[in-house]
Amino acid sequence: MFYVVTALYVLTCFLLLLVVLLQRGKGGDIANAFGGGGTQTAFGARAGATVLTRATTILAALFMIGSLALGIMWRRGEGSVVSGVGGGAPAPAPIQAPATPGK
Repeated sequence: MFYVVTALYVLTCFLLLLVVLLQRGKGGDIANAFGGGGTQTAFGARAGATVLTRATTILAALFMIGSLALGIMWRRGEGSVVSGVGGGAPAPAPIQAPATPGK
């Protein structure tokens, strides 16, 4: 179940990224800077804004719900961040003095 929710969450993230990048900015966009001011979205000027705005709202809600769901599913009982860590660091091996040859 965790992997299904994670896959849907990643898909939602990519779709949200795509929808946000497709929207027109409030100011002049990059097309106007290079002489492409006559280009519009595939849905027209106003209709595209409402479709993309609605898609952004829905995907943002799915993004938040998915992050909450993954956060709850990831949680494994009460405990701290270091609850799975064992005791202290292992003791270092004692250093032996080198043997002197010839004695």
